[in-house]
Amino acid sequence: MNTVSSPFYTEEHEAYRDTLRAFVGKELEPHAAQWDEEGTFPRELYRKAAEVGLFAAGYPEQYGGLDLDLFYMLINAQELARAGVGGLHASLMSHHIGLPPIIRAGLPALKDKWVPAVIRGDKISALAITEPGGGSDVAALTTTARRDGDHYVVNGSKTFITSGMRADIYTVAVRTGEPGHKGISLLAIERDTPGFTRTQLEKKMGWWCSDTATLYFDNCRVPVENLLGEENQGSKLIMQNFNSERLFMAAACTAYARVCLEEMIEYGQQRRTFGKTLMEHQVIRHKVADMCMRINATQAYLEQLTWRVQNGQNPVADVCLLKNQATQTMEYCAREAVQTLGGAGYLRGCKSERIYREVRVNAIGGGAEEIMRDLAVRQMGL
Repeated sequence: MNTVSSPFYTEEHEAYRDTLRAFVGKELEPHAAQWDEEGTFPRELYRKAAEVGLFAAGYPEQYGGLDLDLFYMLINAQELARAGVGGLHASLMSHHIGLPPIIRAGLPALKDKWVPAVIRGDKISALAITEPGGGSDVAALTTTARRDGDHYVVNGSKTFITSGMRADIYTVAVRTGEPGHKGISLLAIERDTPGFTRTQLEKKMGWWCSDTATLYFDNCRVPVENLLGEENQGSKLIMQNFNSERLFMAAACTAYARVCLEEMIEYGQQRRTFGKTLMEHQVIRHKVADMCMRINATQAYLEQLTWRVQNGQNPVADVCLLKNQATQTMEYCAREAVQTLGGAGYLRGCKSERIYREVRVNAIGGGAEEIMRDLAVRQMGL
């Protein structure tokens, strides 16, 4: 089953989709299960992904990017999901959350140094906001950055950071002022900064090949030129980042739901029970119908919101609701697929089994479901 035809995509979009689909089929799918079991994937994959334009889409041409519309970014997210390995997807594309604040608010010299290198696949970017004691409560972060001459002295820690071990440049949320959102800034911190260390987090329910780490800052001296935007004004940059992250997470989750549906249909057309294929049983056919309803409704919601954002709107409440709808659609479809596949769906190596284990990280990351509901209702003025 292909992605449902939509008026938002041009021939150029579809040509780009074909290129990425070929890349995923050749370079990712044959190795995805093995990489997930091994808990890592080759660094050279970043350069291969860059060669097909995966990293350039949506970034300024002056840095080697392709200044394309947001629907190309949806294609990125949804074609990568076809490999059925969320950890590969998350780590390979961590620059989508690490790089935008640098582009939006970094000094020209900082952007010239890092942005082209990341887009070429030579360097890796990561975002570091979550702390051991904070989670989704960004306003409560405690990592400090004290101004000392022409440097900030950074102390504290971050955790659950995607690309936390292998990244070269980290966009880090720090406290430079008063408690709450008004005292937060963003700093770009290089991996070799003295006093900056990392510990890998290996034992995870899912996203096994995602490079996840806890970061420690012990009197790290960071040049003031690495401040992104104005001091104590980092919350706005973080919120802008969250909106984009949630949109693309929703795109990926919807695509993972479709992967489960496709795997279930393929299996159901081959597996025979009680003298006929699974797909000939009414109960299985009804499962397919229910999965299609959820996937198509979520995809339509996703594309409508993408169009609104691209046209200058800022539908924060809807993006929050979409993010929840997409993760719940993913959860429903993964559950029904594993149930239908039976024992085959319980064995490792099956895409639906892997996606089922990855549901919760999507429902938590980028803003937990509970936070999304509350933020959405507050945005409605209630």
